[in-house]
Amino acid sequence: MLISWRRPLVFFLSLVSIMAQASDGKLIGTAGLNQIEGSGGGGIVPWATLAGYDSRDQVSVNAFTTQVDIDDYRLNVLGVSASFYDRVELSVAQHRFDLKTLGGEIKQNVYGVKYRLYGDVVYSTWPQLSLGIQHKELDDGSIAGAVGAADNSSGTDIYLAATKVHLGAIAGFNAVWSVTARATKANQLGLLGFGGVNNDSYQVMAEASAGVLFSRHVAVGVEYRQKPDNLGLGEDDWFDVFVTYIPSKNLSFTVAWAELGSIAGAKDQKGLYLSLNGQLW
Repeated sequence: MLISWRRPLVFFLSLVSIMAQASDGKLIGTAGLNQIEGSGGGGIVPWATLAGYDSRDQVSVNAFTTQVDIDDYRLNVLGVSASFYDRVELSVAQHRFDLKTLGGEIKQNVYGVKYRLYGDVVYSTWPQLSLGIQHKELDDGSIAGAVGAADNSSGTDIYLAATKVHLGAIAGFNAVWSVTARATKANQLGLLGFGGVNNDSYQVMAEASAGVLFSRHVAVGVEYRQKPDNLGLGEDDWFDVFVTYIPSKNLSFTVAWAELGSIAGAKDQKGLYLSLNGQLW
């Protein structure tokens, strides 16, 4: 049985609150969001950016909540992240995956760390590069075991992301793009375990985002995430179209239409993605 996510969450917030300073060192809209696994990025894809607006002598702390409501399932996510001196990001997120038609719930905790290797998303000539790790632990692996997962308890993803913001690039508007290579064995983010009858080795999956900031406060874009089909259930790649409203550096709202394909044999899963991100410090 896993230790409740609340204890590490309280410890995490206590630690960062001691160190936190005002964090306003980046241009509004260039810090991205917290994606569904907790890392700084888009909605379904982590970016090279670190969550928050901290500069290299600041610390920032963010909290977020996300819901993805599709035909047969609903994913609720709560999490926090902290970025230290625009170099290292730590994150904690909990997934609660409701089986709307079958009944029941799957819980998963995700612990992340990201390290900025090179560059600045706006000011360097080449894209910003970051290396990240997401460790995932299932609260109860019975469903993952039932569908044939090779490991029904925990798994770890490793990713390398490159992200760049181009100022005034499209008709005077700022543009952003990000590409990520992820080494993973996770089935449906890990909610259905890791590895399976088709494959029990790490595979490198491609992920990408692209968007335009039509003002300092509104961004529109698309995302794509390649997925492994370890279980032989026809796991599809993910795609979404999003709109983000950023009234200030302290708050952002995102709505997206998500096309998630087949999940555990239920085909054509699609619906709304809603997310609220807040910068606490």
